[in-house]
Amino acid sequence: MEKIIELVGEKDWKKGFPVISQLRPHLTEGDFLELAALAAEQENYRIKVLLKDSQPIAYIGYQPMITLYYGRFIWVSDLVTDEAHRSLGYGEKLLSHVEEEAQKGGYDGIALSSALHRKGAHRFYEEKMGFDKASYSFKKVFK
Repeated sequence: MEKIIELVGEKDWKKGFPVISQLRPHLTEGDFLELAALAAEQENYRIKVLLKDSQPIAYIGYQPMITLYYGRFIWVSDLVTDEAHRSLGYGEKLLSHVEEEAQKGGYDGIALSSALHRKGAHRFYEEKMGFDKASYSFKKVFK
């Protein structure tokens, strides 16, 4: 049985850590919980997981944003499916769920970035989910 639920608070967030750690292996559980708490408090970051037989197998983290380029939109910061369950449609179900939520909420669209080396993810976003490649994303790290 599959079900999409929202994870709220540290106790719930811990349930999502085994899945998100596959996308963000540089984070310890403590780092993840600290950043999730800050993002939830300051940026309205939300986490949803797709459960299969009560186990989280896909994770999406997102937040509403407003920019002059995109207008009012949902930014997907994190989307990952557990390695043992990839290519079975779970990421599509989670992303579609957030898209529907965004449309009902009156948002103009949904956006995300994906690492350059993640060619399979790019095909998924463009071919399966109907995303357009809009730009390159750049970063500069200070530490």
